[in-house]
Amino acid sequence: MLVDAPSLYFRAYFGIPESAAKTADGQPVNAVRGFLDMLAQLIRTRRPGRMVCAMDHDWRPDWRVALLPSYKAHRVAPEGGEVVPDTLTPQVPMILDVLDALGITVVGAPGYEADDVLGTLSVTQPGPVEVVSGDRDLFQLIDDARGVRLLYIGRGVAKLDDCDDAAVRARYGVPADRYAEFAALRGDPSDGLPGVAGVGEKTAARLVDRYGDIAGILAALEDPASGFAPGLRTKLAAARDYLAVAPKVVRVALDVPLPPLPTELPVAPADPDRLLDLAERWNLAGSTRRLVDALSTRTPAS
Repeated sequence: MLVDAPSLYFRAYFGIPESAAKTADGQPVNAVRGFLDMLAQLIRTRRPGRMVCAMDHDWRPDWRVALLPSYKAHRVAPEGGEVVPDTLTPQVPMILDVLDALGITVVGAPGYEADDVLGTLSVTQPGPVEVVSGDRDLFQLIDDARGVRLLYIGRGVAKLDDCDDAAVRARYGVPADRYAEFAALRGDPSDGLPGVAGVGEKTAARLVDRYGDIAGILAALEDPASGFAPGLRTKLAAARDYLAVAPKVVRVALDVPLPPLPTELPVAPADPDRLLDLAERWNLAGSTRRLVDALSTRTPAS
């Protein structure tokens, strides 16, 4: 199981009121508590033998911005860095401390997003692999032949969608390995991807189905007999420069340099005394107990 940690803790932060989860001195721990509870549910219901949590060591890599300056530009804080709620920022180190005490592997890489770490692990770790995220871009990692699936948590962990290639085709009309091309055409305001003006999901899917990829679409634009409606031809031609770079921005990196990683999910905390101390200090007794219980009931990896 490959876990998109930022996706989970952002969802936890906005899903649980701060007033419902605080330390004795009033510090919010709603993201920590929600993250741990989601992890416990995933372990209890999916029963993975191996797990890695991926982190954003660079949420807006320079190489993506160089290709497309608008990439996540609307999420840059005035002083630089990502716009993150003030009360979420101090909770991230708490999450990392608890995961370390549990013995669950966490990894990130300079110059890459968590998505890229997940993508690289999805092709380098032996299958089957379940990727857990609420990021639609990770539909592109699905690979039926290797047993790579996306557990999409757009509706929450309790209502996750277990997605294979057929699920992506049913949802978007394109195969998983063409999702990046489709997303580049459609655009994604949350990532600062403008898309092609006037091209929605249905037209994007139709173009990908007919021409295979962006390169095929751009090549067809050079052919007067390619059959584009005049209006669509004009829209695509106007977006030619964007289309030349957008798929590279959307495409998840599969070659991030990562060190050898221990991936076996423990059946008991690596440092139970430290975990107990953290749980007491941050008022996380219930969440840590549920997570430890989930670990204790799973079968060790062979």
